[in-house]
Amino acid sequence: MSETFGERGTAGAEGPIRIALVDDQQLVRAGFRMVIDSQSDLQVAVEASDGEQALRELARTPVDVVLMDVQMPNMDGIEATRRLTALESAPKVVVLTTFDNDEYVVGAISAGASGFLLKDAQPEELLGALRTVYRGDAVIAARSTRRLLQHVGPLLTGSSAVVRPQLPDDLTPRESEVLEAMAHGLSNAEIAQKFFVSEATVKTHVGRVLSKTGSRDRVQAVVFAYQTGLVQPEDLLGG
Repeated sequence: MSETFGERGTAGAEGPIRIALVDDQQLVRAGFRMVIDSQSDLQVAVEASDGEQALRELARTPVDVVLMDVQMPNMDGIEATRRLTALESAPKVVVLTTFDNDEYVVGAISAGASGFLLKDAQPEELLGALRTVYRGDAVIAARSTRRLLQHVGPLLTGSSAVVRPQLPDDLTPRESEVLEAMAHGLSNAEIAQKFFVSEATVKTHVGRVLSKTGSRDRVQAVVFAYQTGLVQPEDLLGG
C-alpha cells in the first residue's frame, strides 16, 4: 500500500506495534484500520464492537495499544479500560471521544487511559498518538487533548464542597514548574527548551513529579495539577 499518511515509524526487532480497535461502528473501525495498516510499524491485530468482546479477544490475542471508544453497548469503554489496565501485563489504552459526554471522559482518566483522541483527529495525529503511548508516554501534548482538558476542566477540579488535594511539600519549585508545563501540554522536548535543560533532566523531573504526586502516568499528573488548582481551565484558552 502506498504511504499516504505521513512518515512511517520504524518497527522494532519484535515486529510492528500491535493495535486493537474497539468501536461499535464498523465503518469507524474500517477507517482506522486503513490508516493504521498503511504503516509498516503498526498493525491492527484485534477488532471488537464492545467492551465485553474486547476483553474476550484480548485474553486470546495480546496487543500493545488499545484504541477504545467510550460509548458502546454491553460494556462501555470506561469499564473495559478499567479492567484492562488492572491486568498485570496491561496494554496501553487510548480513548476515542467526542465532547458529548464529559463525565465519561473524566471516568476514563480515572480508569487508567493513557491518552485521548477525538474521532475526527487527523491521521498523523492518530499515528503519532499510538507510537507515543507505545513508548510509555501519555498523549497529553496533542491539541485535541488540550481542548479536551479545557472542556472538562470544571469537572476535573470537582465541586467546591470537595476538599482539593494539596501539592506535596517535597515538590521542588522546578518540579512544580515542570508539572505546570506538563498540564499546559508541553512535551519533554518543549519543557527542556523552555527551561534550558536537557531532555534527560526533564525526564528525571517528570519521574519525580509522578512519584511525589502518586500519579500512575502523565495523564494522572495533569489531572492532579487541575485538582490542586495549580492550573486553571481558563489558563489553556487559545491553546
